[in-house]
Amino acid sequence: MAKQNLIVVGLVATLFAIPVHADETQPSPVESQVNLHIGGGIGVPLDPTGKFAGIGGTFQAGAGPNLGSQHSIVGEFMWHALPPNQSALLPVLNALCLLNPPVPPSTACSVASINATDNVYALTANYMYHKYGKRFGYYAIGGGGWYYRKAQLKNFTVPAGTVCNPAWSWWGYACQGGFVSNTVLASSGISSGGINGGVGITVAMTAGAKFYIEARYHYSPQGGRVSTQILPVTMGIRW
Repeated sequence: MAKQNLIVVGLVATLFAIPVHADETQPSPVESQVNLHIGGGIGVPLDPTGKFAGIGGTFQAGAGPNLGSQHSIVGEFMWHALPPNQSALLPVLNALCLLNPPVPPSTACSVASINATDNVYALTANYMYHKYGKRFGYYAIGGGGWYYRKAQLKNFTVPAGTVCNPAWSWWGYACQGGFVSNTVLASSGISSGGINGGVGITVAMTAGAKFYIEARYHYSPQGGRVSTQILPVTMGIRW
């Protein structure tokens, strides 16, 4: 996680390395009753999510009404990939090797034989305070909504008597008496509410469009299982 923490610091530092002060003496000439945005980037999972997933791609798009020159409501869809790391795959790999011993025995089992994916989808309603100048601007955004984490281990059977550990909970397996109780699982979806908050900067373009860079923290408890905590940094266009 030390490497991921350094990446977080680097991304946020890059965000604020660009001038963030709005030119208050020259207000933006373009005012609209609605706001739109679309963007993508990379996201860093934070603990405990970072124990089971690595850095992944992210996408967001949204729209909503403007409530004056500095206040907006933003409805947003977000997708965030959570590629499984060694901590998430090692228990699966050990179980796979137990079921299908390699031939010859000296041949190591490979994670390439595991078909596993994990993604987060979110629909949120957010309040945004923004201050746009003629060239530069900044904003703060925060809100909450519905978060859905979809984990898939395709065509995989857990050996009977497998001892539970946090990795099995991450994939959505249930535990009873210290052992995995549901041994066959194609996919698992976990839904719960969540919150988010972040900041961004904008650079005016043409026809009311603005290039933006944003860092935003998302948290969802995911029904008492391993929580989702991510920090996506996105770039895109706002109108």
